[in-house]
Amino acid sequence: MRKVKLFLTVCFFLVLYGCGIKKTSLPPERGITINTLTEEGAWCWFADPRALHYQNEQGSINSSYIGYIDVHGSIKATQINHLTDCKTEVLIRSCFQPDDHNNPTFLMLPDERIMIFYSRHTDESCFYYRISREPGDITTLGKEMRLETDHNTTYPSPFILSDDPEHIYLCWRGIGWHPTIARLTLPDEEDRVTFDWGPHQIVRSLKGAAGVRPYAKYASNGKNRIYLAYTTTHPDNQSENWIYLNSIDIHSHELSDIRGEKLSQIGTPPLHEVDITPQYREQHPFAVADSTPVRNWIWELVLDQEERPVIAMVGINESKTSHDYYQVRWTGSQWKKTFLSNAGGHFHQSPDIEKCYSGGMTIDKDDPQVIYGSLPVKGKHGTIYELVKFNVAPDGGVSSAEQLTFDSPANNIRPYAIDGLKATASLVWMQGNYYDWIVSAERPEGFPTAIRTGISLQGNSRNPEKGLLYQQSYEESSLMEDTIRLTASKAFTLTMNISLPAEAAGEIIRFAGLTYVIPDEDMPRPYLTDGRSRFESSNILARSDSWKSHGRATNGKWYTPEKLRKFRLAISYEEGTLRTYIDGLLDQSVPIEDLILREVVADHSKRVIEKISVYNRRLSQDEIKMLH
Repeated sequence: MRKVKLFLTVCFFLVLYGCGIKKTSLPPERGITINTLTEEGAWCWFADPRALHYQNEQGSINSSYIGYIDVHGSIKATQINHLTDCKTEVLIRSCFQPDDHNNPTFLMLPDERIMIFYSRHTDESCFYYRISREPGDITTLGKEMRLETDHNTTYPSPFILSDDPEHIYLCWRGIGWHPTIARLTLPDEEDRVTFDWGPHQIVRSLKGAAGVRPYAKYASNGKNRIYLAYTTTHPDNQSENWIYLNSIDIHSHELSDIRGEKLSQIGTPPLHEVDITPQYREQHPFAVADSTPVRNWIWELVLDQEERPVIAMVGINESKTSHDYYQVRWTGSQWKKTFLSNAGGHFHQSPDIEKCYSGGMTIDKDDPQVIYGSLPVKGKHGTIYELVKFNVAPDGGVSSAEQLTFDSPANNIRPYAIDGLKATASLVWMQGNYYDWIVSAERPEGFPTAIRTGISLQGNSRNPEKGLLYQQSYEESSLMEDTIRLTASKAFTLTMNISLPAEAAGEIIRFAGLTYVIPDEDMPRPYLTDGRSRFESSNILARSDSWKSHGRATNGKWYTPEKLRKFRLAISYEEGTLRTYIDGLLDQSVPIEDLILREVVADHSKRVIEKISVYNRRLSQDEIKMLH
């Protein structure tokens, strides 16, 4: 029996290492359960954490938050409340630069509110952020804020460490396209933060063409130190691209190698200069994690329980046609490199660009000896990138490899394992065709992928007829009432199909003492008013679809938004919270006490509302999406 198992294992790896995984005899039911977070979402892999899990000691919060951006420039996130099994998709920012480098990242603040960072790809000197009003609940996001810098901002990676709980440490690709760090104040009463140390460039790379770009991944020990693993430059720029590992002490601001030898003082010249030379490796042998002379790139950095770095990396050949996955980990005395699998070539549908784009890898945060990778597998839909779980033996080598997805209709790519969730249930990933990282005239399809997950999602009961008090379509009758009188209700939902020609802006509907208004502006932000207070959305009623007619570039321009002329509006109320939804996405969450719905008033002379439904209960977001 032991010989049979050994023979089967050897056969499996021979197939695996040849050119991705060929279809095995494992039945599809052996794979993981796949659920959908959104049909429109994508991310790059350098801005992290792109997903976060948080569970407090009191047991009042147990939620996961997953962020992404879609081809319309909408930055979004799904919140999964594991206590209630409720899933909510939130519109963080509409009409942004439609570029998958701009996915949001998350930070749990000391008061348990959630801070979300995002920025444009290289071409704007600021970060944007929003902070939840309530602990652990991104459905209550406050207004959008800006954090100004004097240089480019891409890939925000935020940290709070226990030795300095009064500050935020933010790392990104910034000054001179290099790894950059700064310390921020915690949000004040108006949610404003400021730099109080930095920004400072961390290192300087000497090799590469003009505009050399080291790519960095960050991890912290949660206490006093931030680690970074980074490359010499982009692997497209040169055929030899090393990987370095340093750490930053937040007290002394010293940059050190893996053995704690000081390399430089951050914020004080000179910068530590990295190079691809035997001389550099001889001078700083413990600052280099891998110097294999190929197009190395990095996918993730994690610390194990002994605070030893573990890196997921890929080695790409000269012609960029063959990608090999590796785990590289520090044993305490040396770097141990383990070959996982050949991963084919680039995964996407555009053959002449970004040939260093692998299917992707992620490390299990609970057990860094587990790596998840995206590999080409021949199935009933042809050769598709599927997810595979690798277990690395403590002494090196792969002890097992298990295929997780089977016969998928489209590629499963860029997986991410969420810290705090166990095993394959922590996985989220992109699925679908992929043409480019930005929407442009060259490739207007951009990145039309969905976000799938192994997280168990409890299906909400859906009964869109329950509680229906009134329904009317304009097409059905020219006698739609301007005033709809109803039995008083303390919980309600209004759903509407809106057709908004340019001259029809203004008051859309009045209900329960409130008015929903779309201002007649070039960049209209809808708002609710009770005649005294105004509750304005942070989002413009528009999309970034006009980018499809412009050249492929990160040039700092904001192209004219395409206003929504048709959209679906839903307004719900229950237990002191009013929520508005635009095309099924949560747009606003407004705390208002003691609303009672008795009538709904609409100016149908403008023929703005094509259909309206009124319910005497709060509909779930799933029901709202299903209705439309």
